[in-house]
Amino acid sequence: MKRSVRFPVSTTLLRRLALASIIANVGIVVTGGAVRLTASGLGCPTWPRCTDASYRTTAEMGVHGVIEFGNRLLTFAVGAIALLVVVGVLLHGARRRALLPLSIGVLFGIPAQAVVGGFTVLTNLNPWVVGLHFLASMAVIAVAYALWRRIGEPDGPAVPTVPGPLRALTLVTTVVSVAVLVIGTWVTGSGPHAGDQGAARNGLDPESISQVHADGVFLLIGLSVALVFAFRAVGARRAERAALVLVAVELSQGLIGFVQYFTHLPAVLVALHMLGSCLVLLATLGVQWSTRQPHPPHPPSTAPPALTEPPVPATA
Repeated sequence: MKRSVRFPVSTTLLRRLALASIIANVGIVVTGGAVRLTASGLGCPTWPRCTDASYRTTAEMGVHGVIEFGNRLLTFAVGAIALLVVVGVLLHGARRRALLPLSIGVLFGIPAQAVVGGFTVLTNLNPWVVGLHFLASMAVIAVAYALWRRIGEPDGPAVPTVPGPLRALTLVTTVVSVAVLVIGTWVTGSGPHAGDQGAARNGLDPESISQVHADGVFLLIGLSVALVFAFRAVGARRAERAALVLVAVELSQGLIGFVQYFTHLPAVLVALHMLGSCLVLLATLGVQWSTRQPHPPHPPSTAPPALTEPPVPATA
């Protein structure tokens, strides 16, 4: 009787695949931004086909059709990487069941995000749908990051590594970070880079909504700096380092945002700002994960010392 041959996937390889999935999903956000910034959002005027008669771009569509169709093809590459991660989880020697739902979440999140992208085309680049398309990508990145972190941790119940008030402050910071990303889509929907010359804008005043966005950024940076000092005060070095990374990313992203605003939104800086949005999300999640650990600490033993029997006297 022949034994089945298995090819177990190591933790190192699986974690590298998960990291590749994160990078690929960030990349599709940036290339999607390139579609909008080159006014190629309707390069393929319908979905899921590129034209009413073809799934491919045609010569008559020119460079805009090539850019839009190329971005659609990249979705298949991102999905292929996600599928490899699922297969890797199934072949992982440790057979960790907790990883499978996360990997499947990433895999199914990619076509779901593509469907939202299809609606952006079918609605002629409605700015609210375009913003939802971006946020759907952020959700997939968040799940992919959670998977990457879980692969690098042993199984076991997670326990906090910082006091309750600091966990609450970390959660507030995460909520504000997400809010800044959402408001950022409103700013984009009010600005000039609509993805097509005939696309509508959301009707918000660009200057006013940009000020709201900037206020949110200032609040986020303030909360993040507070986390740095709070983590330092309680000796949570790992969390402190994660908060420092978040502050550095936020300052860089804020600088790009201010420069692009005062230089009338050049396409290159807008693309960098979209990349920065992904990095802010990842750094925020890094702080959130740094406040926990997968295994509870082993408490010192409180059992009383074992009693030793007195020696039995020798008999004559």
